[in-house]
Amino acid sequence: MKTILPLRLAMVGGGPGAFIGAVHRTAALMDGEFTLVAGALSSDSDKCQERAAEWGIAPARAYESWRQMLEREAALPPETRAEVISIVTPNHLHHEVAIAALDAGFHVACDKPMTTSSANATAMAEAVARSAKLFLLTHNYTGAPMVREARELVARGEEGPIGTLRKVYVEYLQGWLSEDLESSGQKQASWRTNPALNGPGGSLGDIGTHAHNLAEFITGQKITRLLGARRSFVEGRAVDDDAMALIEFESGADGMLRCSQVCVGRENGLSIQLFGTKGGLEWRQEHPNDLTIYSANEGPLTRRTGNGYLSAFAQSSGRVPAGHPEGYLESFANLYREFAAAIRSGGAMPEHLPSIAAGVRGVQFIERVIASSEAGSTWR
Repeated sequence: MKTILPLRLAMVGGGPGAFIGAVHRTAALMDGEFTLVAGALSSDSDKCQERAAEWGIAPARAYESWRQMLEREAALPPETRAEVISIVTPNHLHHEVAIAALDAGFHVACDKPMTTSSANATAMAEAVARSAKLFLLTHNYTGAPMVREARELVARGEEGPIGTLRKVYVEYLQGWLSEDLESSGQKQASWRTNPALNGPGGSLGDIGTHAHNLAEFITGQKITRLLGARRSFVEGRAVDDDAMALIEFESGADGMLRCSQVCVGRENGLSIQLFGTKGGLEWRQEHPNDLTIYSANEGPLTRRTGNGYLSAFAQSSGRVPAGHPEGYLESFANLYREFAAAIRSGGAMPEHLPSIAAGVRGVQFIERVIASSEAGSTWR
C-alpha cells in the first residue's frame, strides 16, 4: 500500500508575539496532513530563528525574508521543497506574498481579510487563475460543524425547518479595543489600528468580514445591496472600531450586520440568527456546539455536535463524541484537512471552502460599507 506523506508547508509570518500564526500551525498539523518545513517567520532574523527552533524548523530553512524563502524553496528538489505557503502576516503583505507564491508554483492558504483593496484582490484572483494552483482563505468559522448544519438546513428551503429565508441578523462584538490600547505599543492593537498595515477597515476588516462571510456561507446567497455606517469611538483612532449595515440578499431576504470592538466586556461574540416562513436558526460562536431551531408550534430545540441526527456534512466535520467540546482550532483544522484533500485530488476547490472568490467579496464588502458611510449612509 502506498504511503501518503504529509504535504510540506511553509509559513510567512507567525513570529514571537504573533497570535494567528500559532493557530494556523496547530490547525494544519492536527490531522497529519501537513508538516511545517520552512518559514519566513519574522523580519527580524533572530526572532525568525527563535521561532523556527520552537517549531522544529531546520535553521537553514528559517529564511530572512519571504522572497528569499520562495526563491530557495523553489530551487529545492520536488520531493523536498515546500508545496503550500501559509500567509499569516498583517493584511498589507497578503497580496504581494500570495501572488509571488502562486507564480512560483505554490498553493496558498491565506488568513483573512484577503487584502487591503479591490485592486489587490483582483490581482490575486488573476494570479490564482494563471497558476492553476489552489487558494484557501481561512474563514475558519465555515469549518464549524453546527455552522455547516445551519447551511444544510437553510438549503432545504420549504422542506426544512425554517422555510423560505426572510431575515438575517449577524453580529461580531468584541471589547478589547474600547480604549487606546495601540498607544501602549501592544502588538496586535498597533497593527490592527494602522490603516497602512490593516487596510482602510478596522473592525470591518478584522471581524466584520467574518460576519459577512458567515452570512453568505450559511444562506448560500450573496449580499447584493447594503447601507452602511461606521465610526471610531476612540479619539484619534485612524480606522473604524464600530460599524453596521442594513443588508439585502439576492433572494430578497434582508437583515442587519453589526461589528464592533468597543463593546466593553464582550469577548468574541460572533452570532447569527436566521428566520424564514416556518421558523428560525441561531448559532453563537462562544457556544459553538449548539444550534438552536425555532418554530411556531413548539419551544426552541437544540441540535448538538456529535449526534447521529445531524446532516452528513456536519457529522463529517465533528471530531469527538457528543458532549465533548470542540470549536475554534478544530474549525481551522477542518479547512486545512479539506484543502489538503483538494490538493491531493488535483481538482478544483470544493464549493463550500472559502476560496479566492470569497476573498474578493470580503474586500468589496469593506469598501462598500466605507463608501456608503462616507456618502451619508446611502445604499451601495
